[in-house]
Amino acid sequence: MYQFQCDYAEGAHPLILRKLEETNFQQTAGYGNDIYCERAREKIRKLCGNEHADVHFLVGGTQTNFTVISGVLRPHQGVVAASTGHINIHETGAVEATGHKVLTIPSENGKITAEQVRACYEAHWSDEAHEHIVQPGMVYISHPTENGTLYSKKELEELKKTCTGLGLPLFLDGARMGYGLMSEASTLTLADIAELTDVFYIGGTKVGALFGEAVIITNPSLGKDFRYLMKQRGGMLAKGRLLGIQFDVLFENELYFDIAKHADDLAMRLKNAFIKKGYRLRYDSYTNQQFPILPNKHIEKLRGNYSFEFWEAVGDTHSAVRFCTSWATGEDAVNALIQDIEAL
Repeated sequence: MYQFQCDYAEGAHPLILRKLEETNFQQTAGYGNDIYCERAREKIRKLCGNEHADVHFLVGGTQTNFTVISGVLRPHQGVVAASTGHINIHETGAVEATGHKVLTIPSENGKITAEQVRACYEAHWSDEAHEHIVQPGMVYISHPTENGTLYSKKELEELKKTCTGLGLPLFLDGARMGYGLMSEASTLTLADIAELTDVFYIGGTKVGALFGEAVIITNPSLGKDFRYLMKQRGGMLAKGRLLGIQFDVLFENELYFDIAKHADDLAMRLKNAFIKKGYRLRYDSYTNQQFPILPNKHIEKLRGNYSFEFWEAVGDTHSAVRFCTSWATGEDAVNALIQDIEAL
């Protein structure tokens, strides 16, 4: 059985495992105050082009999202996000559990626009009863989105300009950031993202690490007491060096970018195979997630040898499904799948 269900089915890149073993008996300070975390921070700051960026390491994406969001918002505020956004549909109400509402904006492709953010903000403040309604307090986006789509540099510039003008911090979820940055359709660099957001994170869990996300705060006003918030939300790992080592390795000799490109290249081969066969795509993704619309009978045939995710029904006889490649997906798995697609 070949696995295409997600991009975190494998363990970690061998270079990370090797470094963890090499340093296993080395004694370091805890809670991220070790040489490996500091070395990783310096590498990330350099790539971001911001030597003053505040860098913190947490264990997982959901934990990172609710820690950042609950730390930025005041008690009466909510976070603006796409209706298809990860924090709205795939985190079991984790943000709401902190006491903050997710204020959704309609989205078909996973993205939201600067105009939508402004309209949401103005709708709140033009309502005579606004004091009785949750106030928009920040904006959440992800890159890539939940649907594998990408923000262009122009779109992110417009969002940042609007958010700054309205006083709304812009937070970018980068759980799959590597796959977005290395996409053939990408117009953004890591330095661009650092410049055009107030806070974002680089995902390791889905891109080569055993676990871990690196939060980068570029707006100094959001960094105050963040380590207190990490501790309170269960995000401060005692053996913090386990996170630092992983990001130190990932950003040595561009490993992070190389393994992300590997996944994107394989996903593009799958995308082309589905298109060549005549299947439509639910979303036009240029990242490691692909969403073909297949006849249900073809889906059942493929399930005999492949694991992938049902996404949504499209009429009575077809469904959209998701095939995910990862940093560790093998050429043999993709070759076999393409051969079986062609035989359908």
